[in-house]
Amino acid sequence: MKRLLALLVALVVVALGLSFAMLNPEPMALDFYLGRMTLPASLWLVIALAIGVIIGAGAAGGLILRQRWQLARLRRQAASAQEELSELRKLPIRNAP
Repeated sequence: MKRLLALLVALVVVALGLSFAMLNPEPMALDFYLGRMTLPASLWLVIALAIGVIIGAGAAGGLILRQRWQLARLRRQAASAQEELSELRKLPIRNAP
């Protein structure tokens, strides 16, 4: 069900993008500091979207890596604590005076 819904949403987004591109075929000039480029408006939007996805993936990737390192460290600490607990259980119990 989730896959079908995701496919439907993707198809709607693609259809909207194609209709936008067909409604705005005229070229649009964009001035940069080092020059000027003329491309269709829909292509400028796709480029902006791609740049946003790359920046977002880079930011999310850094967070994910940091959390994976923290998870690995916590798993090592838990394994060490479990091993210590196992060793302590093997010791004989002494009566306190």
